[in-house]
Amino acid sequence: MWDIARRRVASRSVWTSLVLVALLAVSACSTPPDRAVNEKELRTLGQNDPAVRARGRAERELRSTARAYADRASLPLGLIVVRDSCVPGSGPGWFFQQETDNFKIVCSMDVTAYYGADPRDLGDTLDGILTAGDHDRSGRGEPDSRIPFTHDREGKRLVDYYRAHGPTRKSPHAPESTNLTASGQILSWDATAGGPSRQLVEEPYAGLVNDPPVSRVVHDPKAATVSAIRRQYGLVFKLQLPQTGYYAILKNGQVRTK
Repeated sequence: MWDIARRRVASRSVWTSLVLVALLAVSACSTPPDRAVNEKELRTLGQNDPAVRARGRAERELRSTARAYADRASLPLGLIVVRDSCVPGSGPGWFFQQETDNFKIVCSMDVTAYYGADPRDLGDTLDGILTAGDHDRSGRGEPDSRIPFTHDREGKRLVDYYRAHGPTRKSPHAPESTNLTASGQILSWDATAGGPSRQLVEEPYAGLVNDPPVSRVVHDPKAATVSAIRRQYGLVFKLQLPQTGYYAILKNGQVRTK
């Protein structure tokens, strides 16, 4: 009697295990209600030829903009970080309207660049960046590598501040600004005042997963760090370029590329 009971329990355990395996297999291939495509479809669409070509164009354009600061503003380029991701559009499971309701897949990319500079010549360095921006504002710069920062009111104030023509850096009434924003670009740099507690440019976030095409992270050069750039030059500039959507497939099959 006990043997029969044990056999029945064992049989039910095996059957339960088989059912769980089958359910897991189905769930891996099915589309969750809040996603337009499942994981397998996302990877297939994100690595097809049109997506790969669009990805390459987007990265070349963003890198070209980052290099413009090195080539035309005399900022030694020490590190480029590329973040690239493809996400599924919204599925019918979302109760509220989403920006991705009409899409199967959306791919986007952003680039952050880090440069070195001599803190003793920060006024001249900023002046060089703004001069390059003045040139681009006149329409003479390349469209894909334009620098948007110019000698506007804030630009002139910063140059004067670091050249000590305006309020001196030692004055408690002259707060130090360490960033400029224009056309979606954010340029920031190490503070020169404040001693050991001064605000410094931080290392890139290291917690991102490199799992293309869903998530791709590139550090170029791979071994470069912000602290190493600071040791070499004395001060670090950080350029954040705006995120660009470079590839998308709508639910009606239409493809959009940058």
